[in-house]
Amino acid sequence: MDPLTRLNAMVIACRRCPRLVAHRERVAREKVRRYRDEEYWGKPIPSLGDLDARLLIVGLAPAAHGGNRTGRIFTGDRSGDFLYRALHRAGFANQPWSRHRDDGLTVQGCYITAAVRCAPPDNKPTPSELSTCRPFLVEEIGLLRGLRVIVALGRIAFDAFLKGWAEAGQAPPAARPVFGHGRLARLPGDVWLIASYHPSQQNTQTGRLSAAMFQRIFARARRLVGSPL
Repeated sequence: MDPLTRLNAMVIACRRCPRLVAHRERVAREKVRRYRDEEYWGKPIPSLGDLDARLLIVGLAPAAHGGNRTGRIFTGDRSGDFLYRALHRAGFANQPWSRHRDDGLTVQGCYITAAVRCAPPDNKPTPSELSTCRPFLVEEIGLLRGLRVIVALGRIAFDAFLKGWAEAGQAPPAARPVFGHGRLARLPGDVWLIASYHPSQQNTQTGRLSAAMFQRIFARARRLVGSPL
């Protein structure tokens, strides 16, 4: 078994956080009316991409009726629609939508993961849950040998990545990066960290994060990564 297949199998089988296990499974049983005829995934969400990726995208956690329903990260909700439109425009995805696991989506040159792999109540994982899930991110950082750019979606993902970077044994930056939309920090080894607001409806529907603002994040990532793969 290759390292990525093994890691994703470990993610899917994880039951380390009782609160998250109970929530994700209750949501999968009870569903919501608009998805009542669908079978929910109801397990931790594996990452998407391959280990040759030069761009790493770190989100917060699956949505209860998005990834927790579809079984694919950033799939089946408005945040995913917002993300994949930007990735497609920047040449990192073959299509600008992600609706279910068999919709034909592929990503090129990027790897998409999350700080927490289970849908948390109210989209708020606890510090303990973030810590418990971090070893998966740490292992991914170690496996992504060609990594050049990281885009962290939201402050929690930003902090989770920096902790994972340190725990993976990577050299620390000269000064700790500060979160702010569009802020750029250089990490040792000529790796760049870009901070972005999370594409949640709370941000996109209030105008805090516009499509143009988000597209500029990934246009910058494309320039730093290099030409399309």
